[in-house]
Amino acid sequence: MARCDQCGNEYDKTFQVKMGDGTYTFDSFECAVQKLAPTCPHCGVRVIGHGVEQGDTIYCCAHCAEQEGADALTDRAP
Repeated sequence: MARCDQCGNEYDKTFQVKMGDGTYTFDSFECAVQKLAPTCPHCGVRVIGHGVEQGDTIYCCAHCAEQEGADALTDRAP
């Protein structure tokens, strides 16, 4: 059994996610989202979709980005 990197639960059906230089072990998608998904700086929700970016900042949507004064957004959707 492995231990979840987010909640510490030991579970026999964990999975791993590789992100950047790190490898993380989780017992649920909920824990993976809480550990790895960025948070929108305007509304505070976790960005689990494509979002929009300006520089190193990721927003959940164009509305939140505009509210924060972002004016050079990049849509990373395929």
